[in-house]
Amino acid sequence: MITRRGFLKAGAGGAVLLVSRSDPAVALLGSLMNPASIAKYVVPLPIPPVMPPASTTGPTDRYVIGVRQLRLQVLPPGSPATTVLGYGAVGVPRSFNSPAFTVEARVGRPVQVKWVNELVDGHGRTLAHPLAVDPTLHWANPPGGQAGRDSRPAFANTPGRYLGPVPIVTHLHGGHSSDHSDGHPEAWFLPAARDIPPGYATEGSQYAGFAAAFADRYETAWSAGSAAFHYGNDQRPATMWFHDHTLGITRLNVYAGLAGFYLLRGGPADLAPGVLPGPAAASGATGRQGVHEIPIVIQDRTFAADGSLFYPVSRRQFDRFAGPYIPRSDIPPIWNPEFYGTTMMANGRTWPHLAVEPRRYRFRLLNGCNGRFLDLKIVTNPMARRPASAALPFWQIGSDGGFLPASVQLGEVLLAPAERADVIVDFTDVRPGTELFLINEAPDGPFHGRHAAAPADPATTGQVLKFTVRPLTAPDRSVPPVDLVLPTFTPLGAAGTTRKVALLERASRVVTGTGPAAVLLGTLERGGTAKMWSDPITENPAVGATETWEIHNFTMDAHPIHIHEVLFQIVDRRPFHDPARPPEAWERGFKDTVIAYPGQVTRIKATFDRPGLFVWHCHILEHEDNEMMRPYRISP
Repeated sequence: MITRRGFLKAGAGGAVLLVSRSDPAVALLGSLMNPASIAKYVVPLPIPPVMPPASTTGPTDRYVIGVRQLRLQVLPPGSPATTVLGYGAVGVPRSFNSPAFTVEARVGRPVQVKWVNELVDGHGRTLAHPLAVDPTLHWANPPGGQAGRDSRPAFANTPGRYLGPVPIVTHLHGGHSSDHSDGHPEAWFLPAARDIPPGYATEGSQYAGFAAAFADRYETAWSAGSAAFHYGNDQRPATMWFHDHTLGITRLNVYAGLAGFYLLRGGPADLAPGVLPGPAAASGATGRQGVHEIPIVIQDRTFAADGSLFYPVSRRQFDRFAGPYIPRSDIPPIWNPEFYGTTMMANGRTWPHLAVEPRRYRFRLLNGCNGRFLDLKIVTNPMARRPASAALPFWQIGSDGGFLPASVQLGEVLLAPAERADVIVDFTDVRPGTELFLINEAPDGPFHGRHAAAPADPATTGQVLKFTVRPLTAPDRSVPPVDLVLPTFTPLGAAGTTRKVALLERASRVVTGTGPAAVLLGTLERGGTAKMWSDPITENPAVGATETWEIHNFTMDAHPIHIHEVLFQIVDRRPFHDPARPPEAWERGFKDTVIAYPGQVTRIKATFDRPGLFVWHCHILEHEDNEMMRPYRISP
């Protein structure tokens, strides 16, 4: 039996094989595109343009952003186009893309977005999801109607994939938002289509309450097929991003393309213009030649031979468990506990290249993968034996919650899914004509810690992006990173309460030798008590309270834990039987996502300053979609 250590990896001849370290047998999954056959470094890295606003008059910037199904050239020219889901400004067709165009925001100036579900065809009829939706999970469940929405449906026999209208809801990751504007997983909504089946729920169980609260506060009603969210931007400047957060299908909606940057600038905690490399795309600079601040989202995907996105359509593709499923086992028939693509993308294109000059560049890096960790390094030879020698350092100046207390020189940058790193790379002394490569040394499978497993395949998932250095065209007046003085960092005060929470897995109660049936959060009662999404809330900090959360990881893998609404500081990490260690130098600013390593207690500290209903969860999206997410409430 293939165990949890199994993972998807490309085999010779264009097929994808399920490979296990413990079982030499392999199972052919079908004819997929061989990643080794995809040409590398033949297309330039796209730089996401700025999302067109609907209005910038008055005290608030307003956007109307839709979600549509698109056909994009993700693979190199000459390859088939790929169907994806993407965001864009309604009324500006050219703006629909994956990743989305970037929302540029200013500290102290609110943004209001009307998010619109436009997943319909040209006749206003609903479109089915391009990927396989497992209807047996605890999920949005539109067929359940008002009473059964946001539930785990009961089936007498194993159902096929769900083919109905697609629910969406968007979360601003890193935002300091009221609960009605946070993108709660149960605040999803279907498109305002003409063919919604009778009896289907058209919105999640939290939608109406949040709509009423929003209308009361902002005198703006939500309309069918949409929701309006308010972002106050009352926080430090930071690299944030937005993505779908629908209950039980986040992994599918994000994998299909629903993600984009939200860059918050200005305010007293920012640096003066010209100190950091710039300009950014927001400056109106034309082409890559004039842009020296570039957001880069890195994602892994697998492609079918026809260019379509491949994502598992059966649990069999994870651990070879072929059933029986319902009613004779508790293994979901489609959900896979983890998935690792065979091909790397940067800003929505496979293995692009970027021309740079001998000057400093600011890269805002985002790990947008569903489950893959990234360990990034700049080298001269992309096929060098791992671990390779770094050719240039990164100077990390910021993380999830904005600037660090001081810049940190690093040979490599480690990013869990959803983490961001604001870095400067100094090409000043690199000779024009030189080629350098951004590589990935994290594994093609579960992450346990640096160098704890074999690194990604150097020929495919071990490569990300090529830099080609060309002659300097204008002087670089930015401040060298070694001389940077970053804005004052004010740490959080003392915590008054300590909570002990747990990361757990649940094996099948019926079938032995398979991977987990679910991955869960819980409390530390009786050595770790698992809690389901539907269980009563156990985390309920008071408004204004500063708390320490101790995250006890009883699983075999590292998990990126994200808490909505707040920014926190990492206090320390303690292996179960060893002394505590302080956070890494690049983790000493504010964070919204933290790596919780296996066999360790990770302590974080946060101030909960806004009442409301929020969630915390693992940001391995496959885990989040099957019980590794819990609601929490900040109470007055």
